[in-house]
Amino acid sequence: MFHFYNVSRETQGAWLAEQVLQNDHAICDYEGTSYRARFWADQGRTYEDLAERIALHRLLPPHGRRLLEVGAGFGRLVSLYDGYDQVILLDYAKSGLREAQERLGRSGRFRYVAADLYHLPLAPEICDSVVTVRVLHHLEDVPAALRQIAGVLRKGGAYVLEYANKRHLKALLRYLAGRQTWSPYASEPYEFVPLNFDFHPTWMRRQLEAAGFALDAELAVSHFRHPLFKRLVPHAALARLDGTLQRVGALWKLTPSVFVSAHTSGQGGIAQGSIFRCPRCSTTPLAEYPAALHCTGCGAVWRIDDGIFDFKAPVEGLSAEQLRTGNADHVVS
Repeated sequence: MFHFYNVSRETQGAWLAEQVLQNDHAICDYEGTSYRARFWADQGRTYEDLAERIALHRLLPPHGRRLLEVGAGFGRLVSLYDGYDQVILLDYAKSGLREAQERLGRSGRFRYVAADLYHLPLAPEICDSVVTVRVLHHLEDVPAALRQIAGVLRKGGAYVLEYANKRHLKALLRYLAGRQTWSPYASEPYEFVPLNFDFHPTWMRRQLEAAGFALDAELAVSHFRHPLFKRLVPHAALARLDGTLQRVGALWKLTPSVFVSAHTSGQGGIAQGSIFRCPRCSTTPLAEYPAALHCTGCGAVWRIDDGIFDFKAPVEGLSAEQLRTGNADHVVS
């Protein structure tokens, strides 16, 4: 059964599980949580934001035809994608995508897609680059997600990811002092609350390689996440200092966050044609109408909700006339 955990990320509490679709993965859903206001805006995380931007700027190819950010939310990192002709912002929470749409507009440069990472609704090899920041720690099946990401990248395409590091300094010290029972040296992921995982660097490297990625570089990020540092030192200065340590720190990876750049094998351009495929049966292209996308393979209809392509669940009861005219206001998903 497909479980959706609707969570407040910063509190790690008040879990609400809802069974929505028949499937074998759990999804962490931030729908309606106002993630931007409750986690980033005036929440004392300017240092983390700046340090992550430094790392992403270093690792991400500066130019390309099309970039996909999975778990994009309200579009916090979009300013780093100025060198890309088109940017696909994908998230499971439509409320976050709506915030991004309100900030960034409705030009053809941005595509807003509500979808499940385990079943990406994107055609093969249509992206030059893919980014996942603060996403993998919510995945119970990282190998399956990595295979999906590899599939939408062109040959030789770039993947920049961030993951929560199991072997960070605080965890090591707590374990050696006997203050925690789980071992930061063990390779398997550690789930500290439902759908929140820390990963061992060696385990993550193996998963990337198994999915067909070759690693290019690693950066250790957020050396100074402790509240004391953030209280004593201006956040911008702290982020600059973090930036000077990110490359050398990657040698031992004692930070809570690690960034990685990798690429798929071969060389080639992005595929031409429609960017979408049916997440139910993989048919591409999909017939596009004013109100929906229609799969001619399995017959599924996927709603276009005021500029957001909604692949979370197919809509029912949509007639051919409604597809043609865009009159789908009363359709129930």
